[in-house]
Amino acid sequence: MKTETCLYSGYKIHPGHGKRMVRADGKVHIFLSKKCQRSYRLKRNPRDIPWTVLYRRKHKKGVHGEESTQKKRTKRVIHVASRAVGNVSLEAILAKRNQRPEFRHAQREAAIKAAKEAQRAAKSEKKAATKVVKVLFQVWFDDFCS
Repeated sequence: MKTETCLYSGYKIHPGHGKRMVRADGKVHIFLSKKCQRSYRLKRNPRDIPWTVLYRRKHKKGVHGEESTQKKRTKRVIHVASRAVGNVSLEAILAKRNQRPEFRHAQREAAIKAAKEAQRAAKSEKKAATKVVKVLFQVWFDDFCS
């Protein structure tokens, strides 16, 4: 059973209860009761209204005041890869993990250097092509004018 939460009071709303209000911008507000809807329309701050969940949280009333109900922090566990992920085999993953930082740095530098060389080659090729086009245009223009 899917329950919603009231925008104003913070209480759960079970199916078949509550009221939905759709604003002009398309945002849907769900209210538990007419009381919540009226308070929202009157722009009352729910942190100042004693029966709302926000007030009870702010002032540490009831369940919200007990320290035992505070969120327990979970210890983060680091999982070591024990199987192939995607289309990369376990051996490839372990080999990459066990590489030295210097080796990775050298690989990165080599890749950057190769990319720059390819870029330079493409640029010079483009320059040569434009030069040929200019010469052909000049020849055509000279023939056209004479």
